[in-house]
Amino acid sequence: MTLTQEGTAANTDVRPPSHPGVFRVERRPGAFNSELLSSKAFKEGEVIARLEGLTKGPKAYSSVQCGTGEEDHVELNSDLLYMNHSCEPNVIVDVSSGNQGEWHVRASKSIGEGESLCFFYPSTEWRMEQAFDCRCGTKSCLGVIRGAFYVSREELSKRGFVNKHIQTLVTTRDSGKNDGWWSKLGLVNVREGCYTMVTILCVVLVMGNVIS
Repeated sequence: MTLTQEGTAANTDVRPPSHPGVFRVERRPGAFNSELLSSKAFKEGEVIARLEGLTKGPKAYSSVQCGTGEEDHVELNSDLLYMNHSCEPNVIVDVSSGNQGEWHVRASKSIGEGESLCFFYPSTEWRMEQAFDCRCGTKSCLGVIRGAFYVSREELSKRGFVNKHIQTLVTTRDSGKNDGWWSKLGLVNVREGCYTMVTILCVVLVMGNVIS
């Protein structure tokens, strides 16, 4: 079992299924123990559901990131909320298109009826509101899931798909001054101080040569 994006309150939710005949929620006692099961088989690449009825909101344990900005998060408002995370997912949440009407969930591999639907959370999330210890049990398990910010480009590429906004953020992190790694180490101020000292030293050396 993997951690799902639903919380304790969702376990008592008695709303009718959002996608009958497509998938269903298997509810279990306690927080983060429920899962979303397929009600039919899907072929690799087949669209499972369109992302409809979304609402914008703040970053939360239940939201999905859809852009590079801090405000770019949406609530799914459907049983898709119960999709678990896996480091070897069978589902892709694709929000890369500039046309929101094309956002969808599709199978990344063949899925049998009754299988748990899982996607790779860092494929949409940069820095997650709520980190957790992964329990997917796969060979490539990352252990702690906190978002793509904390995952190397190599590890992300192994998952086969990450959304465009995550690709953009990874490129920014890994290029130039590499703010991401300095930030992760808590050394951004140290880095800036080093740059300032080098700049001052260069100016002093140049001025010294001019004067002499």
